[in-house]
Amino acid sequence: MKQWKTAAVLGVLLALGLAWGGSYMKSAAQVWEQSQRSITVKGLAEREVKADLAMWPLKFTVSANTLAELDTRLLAAEQKVRAFFREAGLAEKDISQTVPRITDEYANRYNENKPEERYSAESILLVRTKEVDKVLTAMAKTNVLLRQNVLLAPTYEYRTEFLFTSLEDIKPEMIAEATQDARTAAQQFAQDSGSRVGDIVTAYQGYFSIEDLDGYTPHIKRVRVVTTIKYGLDD
Repeated sequence: MKQWKTAAVLGVLLALGLAWGGSYMKSAAQVWEQSQRSITVKGLAEREVKADLAMWPLKFTVSANTLAELDTRLLAAEQKVRAFFREAGLAEKDISQTVPRITDEYANRYNENKPEERYSAESILLVRTKEVDKVLTAMAKTNVLLRQNVLLAPTYEYRTEFLFTSLEDIKPEMIAEATQDARTAAQQFAQDSGSRVGDIVTAYQGYFSIEDLDGYTPHIKRVRVVTTIKYGLDD
């Protein structure tokens, strides 16, 4: 009888323990599940900005039958191009010149039809300036050089480039905009699900991209950044 009573007591205690343990595990599971409630959203910030640096290479060519005459014509063409730049308001300090490339057209043994003038030379004057508007204006007036018998030779290799170099000045504001955009999306989701947006769990800033607005306005850039943020959700 004593053994039976002892076994009964142990059974009751075990049942109570299991019941309490089950209730505790259920409560802990609910707390864990609630702590894991979160949402991951992306925020976007975009801006259109104007390029603040222009690099304009102006390539020109001359030809002659002697090297001395070639040098004379090359210098005359260079002076005309430099005068054109000055007339456009571009500073001399922003202009640099490449080493002229000289070709002996007669040295090409595969060229059966030899040109009238034996030598040709090409040279490039490069304008690197923050005066973007002046470059744009001057580019539309290069026909002035053609009327002065300066033979321009634009190629894909020497393209005009417009750059935006002031990204650091707008980074903080754009990151804030992208973060706010992400929070707005999270708040909409939370509202639809009957929750509230909690604290940020994790946040990742994407790369900033700078691209031409389109093929016709390369001096206007689109700056873009995407942030990925994980928010906790509260009831």
